[in-house]
Order: sequence, then structure tokens, then C-alpha cells
Amino acid sequence: MRGIVIKNTGSWYTVRTDDGQTIESKIKGNFRLKGIRSTNPVAVGDWVHIVVNQEGSALITEIEDRRNYIIRKSPNLSKQSSILAANLDQAVLIVTVNYPETSTTFIDRFLAGAEAYRVPVIIVFNKRDILSDDERRYERLLMTLYETIGYQCLSLSAETGEGVDALRACLKDKVTLLSGHSGVGKSTLANLLIPEAAQRTAAISDAHNTGMHTTTFSEMLDLPGGGYLIDTPGIKGFGTFDIERNELTSYFRDIFGFAKDCRFSNCTHTHEPGCAVRQAVADHYIAESRYQSYLGMLDDKDENKYREAF
Repeated sequence: MRGIVIKNTGSWYTVRTDDGQTIESKIKGNFRLKGIRSTNPVAVGDWVHIVVNQEGSALITEIEDRRNYIIRKSPNLSKQSSILAANLDQAVLIVTVNYPETSTTFIDRFLAGAEAYRVPVIIVFNKRDILSDDERRYERLLMTLYETIGYQCLSLSAETGEGVDALRACLKDKVTLLSGHSGVGKSTLANLLIPEAAQRTAAISDAHNTGMHTTTFSEMLDLPGGGYLIDTPGIKGFGTFDIERNELTSYFRDIFGFAKDCRFSNCTHTHEPGCAVRQAVADHYIAESRYQSYLGMLDDKDENKYREAF
């Protein structure tokens, strides 16, 4: 029997079969021995084959080839990965310039990871209703930066609903991953887009200005207008996984555009003479923040770097 994984609670996977049944499933015992270095070898969005047992639950016996996925280093196991979701049409990265602050480092790491696995990203700036004038100006600067690179950016308030219709139009008939730090409003936004989802929300911790985890597992939710939204637990850092140093330039669109003019084809854009990328940074054609993000990822041989709360 074939179906799609719509929820992952860690040990159990909820599978919606082709004929509309919803069946709680587990991984077959020897599944983890097939060289999958992941804390969750099956992810929400995976198409799987299951065998139903007498109790009404099932065993997952096969995963179909994935079209794409978003993956990051597992925060606890340095040699393993965590797949956020698979077979996506796009990802929506929810960010906030404050309450809590999302750094450009985190945004850039997410974007590079998505580029590596061919997942388009929309950057959504939330909580515009509570920003000061200076914070709104900073938000506008960030939006201009990423729009110039080629990413679609939206500004909205999940609390008041302002600007949400523009996002709703982008989600129609697509499978979309919803991601971002804890506390940026993912669950509030999911509730607004899908009222019956009743996702749990929680207030920001005033003491630390950081989000409290409210979503504890990944789940695929049906959008009323067509399409699916995959809500995921909030993430602190985004350690990219299995990206080679010589490939990294390809995942920074703005840097890649200048790299072809470097004197050396294997230029790392760190110290080499005739580097067009470093010249573009000096001339302000590439943002310093983007270049620093690139250098940070280039230096990811430090196994502990991805654990930082970027």
C-alpha cells in the first residue's frame, strides 16, 4: 500500500494512503541499516510503501526517491542529519527583525541549504505591527537586499492578518515547508491560514527575548484553498550538511554571479589575487553580511559551529 507521510512524532509516522486512509506506521526494523545517516530516515512529505498488520498499524517498508528535501545537521549528533521535509514545491522562511531577532547569518545558511537541494524560498518578515520606525526601516533594508539577490520577500503580521493574503496566494496548490526560529510566529501564522489546525502557540520569553518551542513535531496540514503546509519545530541554528567547500559558491546567487570573473577557476574568494568576489564586496555589489555568511560556512569544518544559536 502506498501513501504520503503527513506527521512525524519521532517514533511513529502518520501515513495518508492513496485511498484516503490515515494509518499510524513504524519503520521496519532493518531500515536504519541502509546507510541513511539521518536521525529521521523517513520525513514528512515522503512517499512510502507500507504493510498493514492485524492491529491496524503498519510497517514502512520502502521510501520512494525524493524530488528534493531540506536537510540540516542534527543539533545533537555531529555526524548525522535531520531532514525537515521532503518533496517540496517551496519553503517559507519566517523571520523577525526583533521579538526575537533573526540574524542574516541564519537566513543565509537556510537559503544556501535550500539552494543546494533545489527548493525555492520565500522570505516572510513577520510582526510588522509591533516594530518601531527604526526596525521597520531595517526590515525594508533586509527585504531590498534579498529581493535584489532574487528572493521573493513579504512583510506581514500574523497577529493582525495584515499582508497575509499575499502569502496565501503564494501557497495555493503547493507543498510548502514553514520554517524559522522558535517564537517568530510560525504556529500563529498556521492558525491564521488553517483555523482548524489549532496549532499551539506560546508567548515569547521576556527574560531572554527568544522563542519557546510550541511545535514539537513536523506535520503536513491541508490548506483550505488547495495545497499543503508543513509546520515544523522551531530551529535555533542551521548547520548545512554534505555541502562541499568547492560547491558553496554555487549556493550564494550573488557571489556566484561574480565568481566567474575571478582569475583562478578554483578561487575560494578568501585571499587569492584577482578575486572578483572580494572586489565586488569592496565595491558594495555584494553585501558584507552575505560575504561573512559565506566565509562562516566555508569554515564549517569546526564541528561545533552549527550548534550556535545564530
